[in-house]
Formats: sequence, structure tokens, C-alpha cells
Amino acid sequence: MSRLDETRPFIAIKICVMTVSDTRTLDDDKSGSIIVDRLEAAGHVLADRAIVSDDIPAIQAKARSWIDDTDVDAIITTGGTGLTGRDVTPEAMSALFDKEIDGFSAIFHRISFEKIGVSTVQSRAVAGVAGGTYIFCLPGSPGACKDGWDGILKSQLDYRSMPCNFIEIMPRLDEHLKRTKS
Repeated sequence: MSRLDETRPFIAIKICVMTVSDTRTLDDDKSGSIIVDRLEAAGHVLADRAIVSDDIPAIQAKARSWIDDTDVDAIITTGGTGLTGRDVTPEAMSALFDKEIDGFSAIFHRISFEKIGVSTVQSRAVAGVAGGTYIFCLPGSPGACKDGWDGILKSQLDYRSMPCNFIEIMPRLDEHLKRTKS
């Protein structure tokens, strides 16, 4: 079981939030607002927030701009992870990943199963690392965003979480990009 080591300092990171939707605006984006509220309540910094249409080039362009920004540590998306024709977030983001975080999807589905049962199979929540930036793709429902943050991201984005967490390995995420060929 994970636990908090209160002797370790909290390390705030800068997180961007992308809502993938053809219909949402900042005024009615409940899922994006849930993520923003939770990350700020945890002590992290909202680096940027955007609503992007369900379009692979648009999603990738916004994500690349954040990945290229050395001040951005993580990206959390909401929406576009379902099975319909316009749901393209996993395809857009997976193409950018240097490495996929397979366990994220597995744990998300386990948590989701406890809440909504087998309907969780309709979600394609994914996560990975691109250019040293974490990317977490959550479904668009407010409940799924709460489950993803509360059940996974809150502890994994906290340096005090033991026995291990995403924060402690951040300095080494892009070491493969620094290697030179012999």
C-alpha cells in the first residue's frame, strides 16, 4: 500500500489541462474544472488550460507546444477516449509517446470498475511520457476525472507518496534523448 512520507517535501509541478471536445467551452467544462480544482487543491500549478476539438492534428499541435515548453511537467486531458468516430485522443497522444505507462490504464479500469462495473470497457484511458513530459488521458465524464485524479494522479504526482511516485523519476524521463550514438 502507498503511504505519505511527511518527512519529504511536497514538490509542486506545472500541469496543463486539455479538454478534447467539439461542444464544450470554458464556461461549461465540468471535467476540466474538476481536474483544475483538484490539482490546485493538491498544491500544483495550472500552467495552461485549453479546449481543443476532436481532431488529431489539433490535439497534437497543442500537446507538442506544451511538451516543448520546458516549464510544463505534465498534461492531463479529458475527453475523446471513447469508442465513437470522433474519439481520437488516445490515437493523437499515443503517437507522441516515447513510452507508454501501461499500468495507468489498468489501474484506471480497476477503479472505474468499482464505480460503474463493466461499462469501464468503453474507456480508452491511456498515459505516457513524451519529451520528458507526463501525459494522462482521462475520459470526459466528471466522475471519471474524479476517479483518475483521486485514485491515481493525486498520489503519483506527490513526491511524498511511497514507495515510489512519478515525481522522483522526473529528472530521468528524458535521459534517452540525451544519449549520443556510438
